[in-house]
Amino acid sequence: MLAITRFSIPLGEGSLFRGQLESIRAILAQAPGFIDGQIGQNLDDPTLWLLSTRWENLGSYRRALSSTRAKLEAIPILARAIDEPGAYE
Repeated sequence: MLAITRFSIPLGEGSLFRGQLESIRAILAQAPGFIDGQIGQNLDDPTLWLLSTRWENLGSYRRALSSTRAKLEAIPILARAIDEPGAYE
C-alpha cells in the first residue's frame, strides 16, 4: 500500500518544513508494517512537497496514524496537507 501526502508550503518555510517531514517519516518508520518512505520537493514548483510512504497494508498505515506519538507530533503537520485522496494499492 502506498500513501502519498502532498503539501503546498510557502518558499520561506521550505527548510523548516523539510525537517518536519523528516520527523514525521521517522515517527512512522517505527510503526509495524512500515516499509519505507521518501520526501520530495517538486522540481517545477518548489512550494509543493511530498511525503510518500509504503506499508504492508492499509491497516498498518491507519494504525500508525492512530498512535499517540503520531497524534501529538505528526498529525498537526499532516493537517497542512492538500485535501485529496492519498492511499493507493
